[in-house]
Amino acid sequence: MSNILLKCANCGAKNKVPRDRLGDRPVCGKCRALLPVGAVHETPVDISDQTFESEVISYPGPVVVDAWAPWCGPCKMVGPILEELAKTYAGRVKIAKLNVDENPITASKYAIRSIPTMFFFKNGEMVNSTVGALPREEIERHLQAIL
Repeated sequence: MSNILLKCANCGAKNKVPRDRLGDRPVCGKCRALLPVGAVHETPVDISDQTFESEVISYPGPVVVDAWAPWCGPCKMVGPILEELAKTYAGRVKIAKLNVDENPITASKYAIRSIPTMFFFKNGEMVNSTVGALPREEIERHLQAIL
């Protein structure tokens, strides 16, 4: 069974928690505070114009936003990579997917002109963006920069 690395919101300590024990209300090994298991996403989270603020801007950690559309070939190539990264970085980074066809307000606000476009947020602030279908290594390099 693999572990997930959870950062304690109280003291900042990193804790390894077995995936099958996430439902047991794990506590920090250093300060005994409850760990934020609600923030563990092993798959990309679908977001919308209505949820962008709460899922990305108000989220207390790193978020990668993938702006995509179902008809986009390059977007379909990036999808499986983001699925893998969501599982690999569960508990450390939230991967979010924004369908630009269904969410024109956010697409317009961030001036998305080409897809796939990825935005890298840290503590509610956008720190980087990329355009185009990038290989896993390149996406992961940008992701590592926001950890």
